[in-house]
Amino acid sequence: MTTDGPPSEGADGARDPDALVARAGKRADTRQDQHFLIDDRVLDRIPGYADQMDRSHVLEVGAGPGALTDRLLAVADRVTAIERDPDFAAHLREEFADAIDADRLTIVEGDALDVDLPEFSASVSNLPYGASSEIAFRLLPRGKPLVLMFQQEFAERMAADPGSDDYGRLSVTAGHYADVEIVETVPPTAFDPQPRVDSAIVRLRPREPDYSVPDDDFFMDFLKGVFTQRRKTMRNAVRNTAHITDLGDPDAVVDAADESLMGKRAGELSPATFAALATLAYETGRPGEY
Repeated sequence: MTTDGPPSEGADGARDPDALVARAGKRADTRQDQHFLIDDRVLDRIPGYADQMDRSHVLEVGAGPGALTDRLLAVADRVTAIERDPDFAAHLREEFADAIDADRLTIVEGDALDVDLPEFSASVSNLPYGASSEIAFRLLPRGKPLVLMFQQEFAERMAADPGSDDYGRLSVTAGHYADVEIVETVPPTAFDPQPRVDSAIVRLRPREPDYSVPDDDFFMDFLKGVFTQRRKTMRNAVRNTAHITDLGDPDAVVDAADESLMGKRAGELSPATFAALATLAYETGRPGEY
């Protein structure tokens, strides 16, 4: 690929996002879930949401034509950018050749759900929306601070409090690993092509939960199970989802739990209550444990 002249820059030295897309020689493919952030004001603000984070090695997932990559290189010591589209990966290697030669940028070509993730100090990413949940929950257990772009509806469910309409499995799971804060909503006009929904930037600060669970994988399976039956009482949810939670004797869990708790629905329980119930299920209802 060849370019006509030096990279186009704004007054602050940042590359112009529209010019980056043009030099990439390829438009976004919505069938591949590509929506590129092109609003300079939003792009300039995103690194600031990570200003209290360790930016010695920032991981970016879904770099596309590199508009956010450019902003991250201005504030981070090193950046690793993951991009699954081979054409955009090739564009990134040419566009940021100087940063690569200086060992400040590494381009990883591949799917973020399949490639080996490097050690990183923080992740700042405009995630591909179709895989945003899976990518986020690959990043969260690493215990590093994150600034991630999601669909607004997804972000609101992630940050929801118990008892609210948006509260669910996503809220409890995200809160198990981090404090979740929506720091900015972003309109469709900030993207090219424009998505059909608003977006939101979420800051996730890792922390230990104020409860304990005997096994993280079991806890996640337990949440998945009972929230598939969120309109049922916990009594029925526990009994009906043993195939998901791998409980050999769900009735033993129901019998051992507080009767008033079993009469509630999943959306009414706090994360700490879920943890206590999952611990009871782990100790009393698993195969070989009764």
